[in-house]
Amino acid sequence: MESETEGIPIIKVTPLQQMFASCTGAILTSLMMTPMDVVKIRLQAQNNPFPKGKCFVYSNGLMDHLCVCEEEANKVWYKKPGNFRGTLDAFLKIVRNEGIKSLWSGLPPTLVMAVPATVIYFTCYDQLTALLRSKLGENETRIPIVAGIVARFGAVTVISPLELIRTKMQSKKFSYKELHQFVSKKVSEDGWISLWRGWAPTVLRDVPFSAMYWYNYEILKKWFCERSGLYEPTFMINFTSGALSGSFAAVVTLPFDVVKTQKQTQLWTYASHKIPMPLHMSTWIIMKNIVAKNGFSGLFTGIIPRVIKIAPACAIMISTYEFGKAFFQKQNVQRQQY
Repeated sequence: MESETEGIPIIKVTPLQQMFASCTGAILTSLMMTPMDVVKIRLQAQNNPFPKGKCFVYSNGLMDHLCVCEEEANKVWYKKPGNFRGTLDAFLKIVRNEGIKSLWSGLPPTLVMAVPATVIYFTCYDQLTALLRSKLGENETRIPIVAGIVARFGAVTVISPLELIRTKMQSKKFSYKELHQFVSKKVSEDGWISLWRGWAPTVLRDVPFSAMYWYNYEILKKWFCERSGLYEPTFMINFTSGALSGSFAAVVTLPFDVVKTQKQTQLWTYASHKIPMPLHMSTWIIMKNIVAKNGFSGLFTGIIPRVIKIAPACAIMISTYEFGKAFFQKQNVQRQQY
């Protein structure tokens, strides 16, 4: 794919190369960020043991996943016994006593969804950005916002039913036949729309996050390049821009993250105890209940852990992705020359 800037042809990467770059970034982000969340969950389980049916959020740096606790004490990774005095102590003891692989416990099932979602999201964003720039011009500042919103909206919509199914499989150890029966029964009773339960709070969190993230990322990247006198951003410029824009978006969208986590947790708590789910569990009602119970600050519960988690994940993902695209662009130029 080629475009022209001031008469000079610019060789661009293909959609397949963009997908490969985003896939590499997704895997690297997961490998680097998962140990932090595994240690956090193990510390939580040590201080407050998880009973059967208890829900907790597990993150691999790309997506948050709701996990439902099983009965087997000391066998599943989040219930293994330990006596940890803190984060560093937990890291060292887990590696020494259980092997380094334990730091990536629970990762494979989440990668099944996280990698495709990330590939869809980043590839769609780049394709939409290129299309809009060809129509509206290179300097249109609203392009990252529009492209970010549409790309995230699509990724969330595609992945939402898979998240519901994955959580159900994890909570009940369903076979594929039982899973098919569960999905068929759910669709016949509640309609296809029931597979997207929890979609609304996810969209309310992820779509504004995406719009703010990409807008600020493109602005910061351009600003850093101008300050450094560079035409193209370096790895560190992409890394820093990703971390800063991710931190800002994480803080602003935190209330919707709190609501999403609470709504999903309530859904599975009611399901596991076979209690009829209340009808008033809309996003706005939950938000009002949180404010009434804990004040406005309740909507920003966990702000420090969220920023600590989101900032490096965004930085690693975007800098790896941009590095991959730059690599492929260089290869494409060399191929055209020879």
